[in-house]
Amino acid sequence: MESIIDIQKRLLPDLLEVMHKRHYILRSIRYMQPVGRRSLAQSLGLTERVLRSEVEFLKNQDLIEIRTSGMSLTGDGIILLERVGSLMREISGINEMEQKLKSLLNLNEIVIVSGNSDDSPWVKEELGRAAAASMKKRLAGKNIIAVTGGTTMTAVAEMLTPDFASDETLFVPARGGIGEDMKNQANTICSTMAEKTGARHRVLYVPDQVSKEVYKSFLKEPMIKEVLSLITSANIVLHGIGDAVTMAERRKTSEADFQKILSEHAVGEAFGYYFNEEGEVVHKVPTIGLQLEDLSKANNVIAVAGGGSKAKAIRAYMKSAPSSTVLITDEGAARVLLKG
Repeated sequence: MESIIDIQKRLLPDLLEVMHKRHYILRSIRYMQPVGRRSLAQSLGLTERVLRSEVEFLKNQDLIEIRTSGMSLTGDGIILLERVGSLMREISGINEMEQKLKSLLNLNEIVIVSGNSDDSPWVKEELGRAAAASMKKRLAGKNIIAVTGGTTMTAVAEMLTPDFASDETLFVPARGGIGEDMKNQANTICSTMAEKTGARHRVLYVPDQVSKEVYKSFLKEPMIKEVLSLITSANIVLHGIGDAVTMAERRKTSEADFQKILSEHAVGEAFGYYFNEEGEVVHKVPTIGLQLEDLSKANNVIAVAGGGSKAKAIRAYMKSAPSSTVLITDEGAARVLLKG
């Protein structure tokens, strides 16, 4: 028997489109508030004229309030947004996409959040919130959580709250620094996570990329050996998936290695490994920290990556990912992945 949603999709498709648009506007306002109409229109890809009529409707329904500082959700608006979340997932087809994507990528669990982080920066906050929830439900007793760097991991850190974990939880950087902004390095992210949750953290003050000689010398240092032992014994690993060329540029890769990455058609990167579309490792950076083979020791591996531009990287990495991997992604990446 068809559900009410299925019937509405066939008889009143325009109604569902309007619901989806207004829900999207409310969510955007919530994460950007207080926000001006021009900024919101640009973020949503709508004209100010179209947005003006929608904003007026939402204001008349007492779902948003408009002040000189910008638009914000009212208490009723927040309550409504929370109540219709699961309904909108069904209307948007996200529940169905999750099932199809699990089969396509051969994973047991996938979480898709609404939106496309390529177009709307606040979607990264939704990825962070979903990753935080996924981590929390996997905590058990004493926990060691290994975390990589990157802007997505920074978003996860910002979503953690004091009720996340006890002081028996330890955050450790999955690898050394990567030469990017300090706030996006694994050490800083672990520090933020510990501060937000009241847990503990350790640091790994070594470069992400070193020569073989330096690599061997670092491994002899007692403090580094101790932290590396904690990293490899982590029961939860939280990491991002990068676009190959973007990560090569961020690492200030040598010209010879950069050309190799291009000539071998690398599309994705994780833990210093570069993958082509078949999931084959075509280049490896000698990094200090967690290695790809170490992931099989972790009970839970949570990969977080979103945006349609990351679809190829996600598909490539997942061909080598351990079976314990949980993928947290967004609608933008999911739709591209399902198109093949």
